[in-house]
Amino acid sequence: MLTAMAIACLWCTSASGQSDRVYLNNGDVMSGRLEKVVRQGISFKAGGKTENIPAGDIQKVLLQGDPPGLVKGRQFALEGQYEEALEELKSVNPNDVPRQVIGTEVQFYRLLCQAKLALSGRGDRKSVVAGLRAFAGENSNSWHFYQTAEMLGELALALGDNDRAIAYFKSLASAPTKNTKVRSKYLTGTAKLAKGDTEAAAEDLQQVAGIEADSVALAKTKTLGRIKLAECYAKSGRNDEAIKLADAVLEDLDPLDLELASKVYNSRGMIFEATGDFEGAVLAFLHTELMFNSVPQSHAESLSHLAQLWAKVGKPERGAKAKQELSQRYPGYAQ
Repeated sequence: MLTAMAIACLWCTSASGQSDRVYLNNGDVMSGRLEKVVRQGISFKAGGKTENIPAGDIQKVLLQGDPPGLVKGRQFALEGQYEEALEELKSVNPNDVPRQVIGTEVQFYRLLCQAKLALSGRGDRKSVVAGLRAFAGENSNSWHFYQTAEMLGELALALGDNDRAIAYFKSLASAPTKNTKVRSKYLTGTAKLAKGDTEAAAEDLQQVAGIEADSVALAKTKTLGRIKLAECYAKSGRNDEAIKLADAVLEDLDPLDLELASKVYNSRGMIFEATGDFEGAVLAFLHTELMFNSVPQSHAESLSHLAQLWAKVGKPERGAKAKQELSQRYPGYAQ
C-alpha cells in the first residue's frame, strides 16, 4: 500500500498530465476527466468514452489540481488515521482551490474525520451533526451524499435519537448500488434494535442475513447482519438460537479484518449479556479491548460495557479501571 506521502508525491508529479483518477472498490483505476457529479455517482470520460460510475463503487477520486494537503489528508482518512488527516486538511482553504469539486472534497473529508472521532467520544457530536447537515444541504448532488446520510444516522444513533437514525438509514435505500441498499436494511435494523423494537429489527436483519453475497463488501454486511440478528434473538429470549448463530458467525470470521471482528465480538458480548451469561459477556468485550483496541469506536464500546460488567462477576475494581480508561481515552463517548 502506498503511503499518503508517496501518493501525494506521485500525484503532484503527474498533475500536469491533465487527468483525474477514479479508484474503484474492485481495485480498478481509471484516468480521464471528471465531467459531472450527482448524488448517484459521477460521469467520467476516459479513452474518449464517458461512463457513469455509481457512488457506491467509488473508493476515491483524485482530481487535477488537488493540493498536497488534500491528497495526504484524504488518504489518511481512508486508512482510518483521522487525527493525522485533519492536520493535513487544515492546510487547505476550500475556498482557495482551482476547482469547486476540490473544495467540496476538502469539506467532506474534514467532516468525515470529525464524525469518526466524535463517534468514538473524541469530538462534539452535535456540532458535527450540524456540519454534516449543512454540507448535505449545500451539496445535495455530491457523490458523497449517501456517505453523509449514513454518518448522520450513526451520530443520531449515538445521541439516542433512534427515530431520526432510522430515517437517515432508510434514505440509503435509494442509492444506486446493491451493497448500499443492503447496508440501508442492516443499519435500519440496528437502529430498530437500539429502539427496542426487536421484532421489526429481526425482520430487516433476516433479509440481510439471507442475501447472496457476491462481493467482499456484501459479505461483510451480511456478517454484520447475522450477528445483529443473533442479538435480536438473545433480546427476545431465544437464547439457544442466538448462541448457535453467533458461534456460526465467529467460525466464518476473518480475524485480520479488525473493524469487522471488533463489531462481531462486541455483539457477542451483548448477546451473552442479554442471556445473563455475564462471564461470557466479559470475555467477549475483553477480547475487543485486548485485540482490537486500534479500532477506537469498538474499543470505546467494549470499555463502556466492561465498566458495568466487571462488578457483576465480582471484580468491581476492574470495572472502575475500565471506566477510568474510557473517560481518559474517549471522554465524550458516554455523553
